[in-house]
Amino acid sequence: MIGLEFYLGGTCLLIASALHSAQASTAEAIEKGKLSYDFYCYQCHGYAGDAQTLATTYLSPQPRNFSRTSPQLLTTEKMVAAVTHGREGTAMVSFSSVLSKDDIDNVVHYIRQRFMNDIKPDYIYHTEANGWPNHQRYQPAFPFASGQLPLDTPWQQLSEAQKKGKTLFMQSCVSCHDRAVVTDEGPIWELRPLSYPRKHYDHKTPLDSISGASPYQLHEQIPETTNLSTQQQRGGVLFQQNCAFCHGADATGKNWIGSFMQPHARDLTNHEITKRQEQQLLQLIRNGLPNTSMPAWKHVLNDEQIKDIIHYLKRQQI
Repeated sequence: MIGLEFYLGGTCLLIASALHSAQASTAEAIEKGKLSYDFYCYQCHGYAGDAQTLATTYLSPQPRNFSRTSPQLLTTEKMVAAVTHGREGTAMVSFSSVLSKDDIDNVVHYIRQRFMNDIKPDYIYHTEANGWPNHQRYQPAFPFASGQLPLDTPWQQLSEAQKKGKTLFMQSCVSCHDRAVVTDEGPIWELRPLSYPRKHYDHKTPLDSISGASPYQLHEQIPETTNLSTQQQRGGVLFQQNCAFCHGADATGKNWIGSFMQPHARDLTNHEITKRQEQQLLQLIRNGLPNTSMPAWKHVLNDEQIKDIIHYLKRQQI
């Protein structure tokens, strides 16, 4: 009996030790995941995982709200795949170039544990620990910060309490909540081609503090490509010879000429364009686009050459 008790006691100790080790490992993974999340993810998904961020107001579709996502419907495997490879048609890009497999596993574990299974008030930004004691004193401004009341609501339509709330919002909140809901967005600000790219279109010279001073020069760098088919290689050459002047060497249309045009040169990396059928793209390139600077290329390129370019642009999907 004594030997049996000793054996059982030793087994219990081993089990307890294993559980303690697993708990420590889980805690360490969550802490590492938090570091990655707070550096790479919070800008879109928010400190509380609720996607209540400035970026969310600009993006369509909006970033995922993890606090309202069922862990049963969104599996760990799907989340790991999204972080690793990105999600086509959204602002979610691949993080495989900056996060290791372990880092990705940790950040997914952190999101699932903290936001999808165990969300707590201390993950909300406006806390005393973050320098916001007695945040409730700003309550009159909450309707404007949350979008319940459009910020451009005429003053005469506001109650006295709402007027005080709007004044408080403009004095204390607008610096961070500058993307408040409004009835009229007004003119949209965008990048304007005010300066010609330094060093012109010399995309062979590495960017430095001088040549990099122009935001357009970045888009004159020919992207590095590997494992291209023979057809895609031909298309890449043809694209740089015929299309890059307007659409940029990277095909984004964000180069100087592309940004100068009205309407701007199309971003040919956009999935809304690359997902189109080959025949549809062939017709557009062959015949041009009315009311734009896109000419008809049927007098310069034959159909096979146009198809080569299309396959080059679709290389990420093929």
